[in-house]
Amino acid sequence: MLLDVGSLAVMGVTLGAVLGTAAKLLAVPTNPIEEELQNLLPGSQCGQCGFVGCAQYAAALAKGDTPITLCAPGGKATIEALAKKLGVHADADAHEEVGPRVAFINEDLCIGCLRCIGECGSDAIVGAPKQLHTVIAEACHACSKCFKICPTEAIEMRPIPQTIAAWHWQKPGEHAAH
Repeated sequence: MLLDVGSLAVMGVTLGAVLGTAAKLLAVPTNPIEEELQNLLPGSQCGQCGFVGCAQYAAALAKGDTPITLCAPGGKATIEALAKKLGVHADADAHEEVGPRVAFINEDLCIGCLRCIGECGSDAIVGAPKQLHTVIAEACHACSKCFKICPTEAIEMRPIPQTIAAWHWQKPGEHAAH
């Protein structure tokens, strides 16, 4: 039995050393500006910018292939931070600040077609074929993909209601949007 345990331990240490060495030798260098840009993005992986996730958007920004005004969840603050980091001028005046939103399904219009469930990247929509669907608000990251694909226009994007749990102090210098 000790021979078995000893041989497994030796194999584990040997394979661990080989994998550690391979990881160092075969490491792909990353662009440090991409990592910095990705840290400035909200990280919601919603796809509203047209890219699969924030990492791909950061890579395109680092290459200069795309405008910096595509991140809807980040808002004006993210646009200004990206512009400062990249040393470019950003016209954030055209960007409409909508605030946090969540998808809502109108029960009277939903036909249970499952298109919204297939499009939702965060599995926030629950339902079955030919049955009523609903949105789990805590899981929804407001990417609006379900809103765009719904054939009956049963989905709408609503602002998150102001409750005790969702209320936050305004930061100094912010003005309340009315």
